[in-house]
Amino acid sequence: MKRPPAFWLDLAVKLTLVALLAFGAFSGLERFAGKAFGWRLVGYSVAAFLVPAIWAARGRRGSYPYAADTLFVLPFLIDTTGNALDLYDTIDWWDDANHFVNWALLSGALATVLLRMHVPRMELFSLVVGFGAITAIAWEIGEYYAFIRNSSELATAYTDTLGDLSLGLSGSTFSAAISAFALTRTRLQSSG
Repeated sequence: MKRPPAFWLDLAVKLTLVALLAFGAFSGLERFAGKAFGWRLVGYSVAAFLVPAIWAARGRRGSYPYAADTLFVLPFLIDTTGNALDLYDTIDWWDDANHFVNWALLSGALATVLLRMHVPRMELFSLVVGFGAITAIAWEIGEYYAFIRNSSELATAYTDTLGDLSLGLSGSTFSAAISAFALTRTRLQSSG
């Protein structure tokens, strides 16, 4: 059976993620110290198999959601790559860009699923923004418990967390707006 290009892209994203996570967890390099790479190895690996698990649990109905799967895993790969290349500590804006872009991608994953389910435009917009807000809050709580509360970053964590939450919400809203616009445009084209 010939696999579509989307399969190979999805597989490459996941294999790269797991390889970088293992490198970060076991290399002993200073750039990974205090960044909870043991937790990331487990948590991000589980995240990489979440979409296939849900698809299988739903009885493998319909074609495989490659776009949703790849969009869902990309934020974890981008974060891990940023740590592997030491970008968080060498480029001032890297963390901020990640919170916007990664939440746009993560929320875009949900949006692609909702578009396939023919969810109405306003509900789609609201669900995508809400998902982004909830996951951004959960992420910041996880960051706090994983490594901020016992690090030198604690003194500036409140301001950084507010910025991260704002950027995550903005990225989610961006994806929601694009998805709602795409849905409206598709419906206009099909009715005209």
